[in-house]
Amino acid sequence: MSVFEEILENKAIDAWARHFARPRFQVNKPHESDAELVEMGDGSSLLAVTIDTVSEEIAQGLYRDPFTMGWVTVMASLSDLAAVGARPLGLVISVSLEPDREGSFRDGIAEGMAAACRALGVFILGGDTNTARETSLTGCAFGFVPRGEKLMRIGCRPQDAVFLSGGAGRGNALGLRALARMPEEYFPEASYRPAARLKEGELIRKFASSCMDTSDGLLITLDQLVRLNHTGFSITADWGRVLAPDVCQFCGRTGIPRWFMAAGIHGEFELVFTIPPNAVDEFLEAAEKMNFRPIRLGAVVEKPGLELVLPSGERTGIDMASLRNLWAAGDSSLTRLLEEHHAWGKKWRLEP
Repeated sequence: MSVFEEILENKAIDAWARHFARPRFQVNKPHESDAELVEMGDGSSLLAVTIDTVSEEIAQGLYRDPFTMGWVTVMASLSDLAAVGARPLGLVISVSLEPDREGSFRDGIAEGMAAACRALGVFILGGDTNTARETSLTGCAFGFVPRGEKLMRIGCRPQDAVFLSGGAGRGNALGLRALARMPEEYFPEASYRPAARLKEGELIRKFASSCMDTSDGLLITLDQLVRLNHTGFSITADWGRVLAPDVCQFCGRTGIPRWFMAAGIHGEFELVFTIPPNAVDEFLEAAEKMNFRPIRLGAVVEKPGLELVLPSGERTGIDMASLRNLWAAGDSSLTRLLEEHHAWGKKWRLEP
């Protein structure tokens, strides 16, 4: 079994993909890109297409405000476009609601979708409505990428610098607060408004060797990139710099270790990307001009695997497979999830 196939989610996707013929005009293979990249007839651009559904988060109670549900439905698909550096054309949506839902619930979802579109200057082109036993919201986004500037998850090389587009951890802070039934004020749902990094993605596309969004959490994103590229990442685990300020405040208030906010599966829509060493200065200069200040996480190294450089200076190689598969199994109680995370952190010396 290959390292990539150790992950249950990867195996599940492959089980579906093996049934379908791959077209000649599709640029990426399964897992290689956040959005599907398709050759256009004019030869000058690629069509980027992606689809994402918000359902499980609603069923589990992570999202209770219909505005959040609508906002995330739009941003999830647009974030996949950002990760390939696409300029968006627009979205189509599919909305399935319980037949007894009040009109205010529907309107709240629509208002969230509309606000997300306004925030990024994108439009909903149309869609479909249905009834169902549980709320399910799907967004399908389309965009264009210059053919000579394709950006995928694969392509990084040793000595490339690893960057993060902004502070991470808000998704896991919200998820843990909701699942553990902590008081709302510990991390209000209204503070979770992750925005797709569309403009930043278009800049990153011009310099980066690989890119992926953090919708599944920071460490899982890094782990997936390592497995896809058959290389290693050495990451400085300065959580006070890597995590968003309100996430650090949440950890301080609850006593939850900061690394925990990077290790869960409910992320946000930041971008992890790699820049070749000879392009770093030019990239940072261009980023500064648009008031974009990415966080430098570390570097790509030859030895395969994910290594964290702890604040003490100690280096620890970590393997995310057990945590990723625990979440993918979907049959664990919150208590077991917390116990498994703490045991995992101790194993890799992230906890005293």
